Amino acid sequence: MTIIDNGGNAVPITILTGFLGAGKTTLLNRILTGNHGLRVGVLVNDFGSINIDAELVVGIDANMISLANGCVCCQIRDDLVDSVVDLIARPERVEYILLEASGVADPAGIFATFNDASLRDRIRLDSVVCVVDAEQVFAHPEYPPLMELKLHQVGFADMLILNKVGLAGPEQVGKARAWLDEHFNRLRIVETDYCEVPYEILLGVGRFDPARAMLNLRTLNAACTEPNCHDDGHDHSEVFSTWSYESDEPLALEALREKLRKLPGTIYRAKGVIYSTDAPGRRVVLQVVGRRVDISVEEPWGERAQRTQIVAIGAAGGIDTNLLESTFASCTSTVTAL
Repeated sequence: MTIIDNGGNAVPITILTGFLGAGKTTLLNRILTGNHGLRVGVLVNDFGSINIDAELVVGIDANMISLANGCVCCQIRDDLVDSVVDLIARPERVEYILLEASGVADPAGIFATFNDASLRDRIRLDSVVCVVDAEQVFAHPEYPPLMELKLHQVGFADMLILNKVGLAGPEQVGKARAWLDEHFNRLRIVETDYCEVPYEILLGVGRFDPARAMLNLRTLNAACTEPNCHDDGHDHSEVFSTWSYESDEPLALEALREKLRKLPGTIYRAKGVIYSTDAPGRRVVLQVVGRRVDISVEEPWGERAQRTQIVAIGAAGGIDTNLLESTFASCTSTVTAL
């Protein structure tokens, strides 16, 4: 069991950060199912209007708050503060808080929120863990702001989880580590698949050092040639766009898989819960990262409504809504034709 020193009444917080599709929700679920004995509060942020990640978190309904339709590092900071206050004011007070940040979030903005005088004595930022997809880390090199965001996410972290190393292979993992070594010194890196990391090295470690994190960010900013690198008042809408889809009609999974493999490169990420013709009694989880499409049949729907909910995130102006609507409609029409 992890022993937590709350420093008086301050509740420790761990931020899980990392780019779209890196594996943050998988890591969150691994922590939540660990035998740590803590009463954990969970905040899940999604950039889209539907918080798909909140739908995929296991066993924490009572103390989980969904933060959707914006990013907690900028657009919905006030919602983040209100949610933290809500969690720590509950009758059965939480002993630890986990925040799964949006995949487009810059953790520096979240730290600024938690460092506010109104919260400083009530919460303590224990650690920032960044998850990096070893296979996809160099995706979209034609769009430098994405690489700069990934570097900022890594630079503000205490520990980096280099995930999906089996998919990436030794050569790609070597390139990823060389890229990280080029920008950062003495970075704690754990190589893994499916975020298989012991919760003991993630919770209650008390290692977050804001001075070191800010030094990393200053070093990155000094080396950055992009016009928006030094702009702390960033607007995600200038870099990313999002689109959501909901339907009560079942989809054919193989048709869906084939269509999603052909999505344009301006769509970075898609995820969702699918109501399918293949397994209508069970939830199907969709994960799309780049050209990789993962579809898995999960637990029964139970009392939840049988419906499809999908979110896509891409480059600003890079999401063709008509194309996506027709993509999913064609999967439904395939079922009807049968």
